[in-house]
Amino acid sequence: MTPVDVTVRPAERADLLAVVRIERACFADPWPYDAFERLVDEPAFLIAEREGAVVGYVVADRTPNHGRDIGHVKDLAVHPDARGEGTGRALLRSALARLRTLGVTVVRLEVRESNAPARSLYAGEGFQPIRRASRYYRDGEDALVLVVDLAEWAAGR
Repeated sequence: MTPVDVTVRPAERADLLAVVRIERACFADPWPYDAFERLVDEPAFLIAEREGAVVGYVVADRTPNHGRDIGHVKDLAVHPDARGEGTGRALLRSALARLRTLGVTVVRLEVRESNAPARSLYAGEGFQPIRRASRYYRDGEDALVLVVDLAEWAAGR
């Protein structure tokens, strides 16, 4: 499900303030502005835009790994007022497709064990848990480390 009124495009420096506002609205321990600034040129730092306003973003990168490059979804958020419309799925699919075109074969991410909506989104795209990272988050909550094989993901779409 891709919302017809949302456009997914590469992030630009001009988008960063809106990205940080969404980050702060979504997370108790938000990333600082400079973290996004360092990643703005990553090929899978994408934003979702509706009527000229940023409503969500995803930050993903790749690490070369002897011909089997690994992708990492570092952050994904949709403004609370724009949730439930498929924006998160559109962002995630766009990032995975972009990473695949860059030669990435496997993508991983960490998700709070308690974040049922995010876990459902990731499971729907074929992500599987591979381990638990104890006390991963600053507040002590565990994270689940999830992975997806991009060839399988692309075949299953």
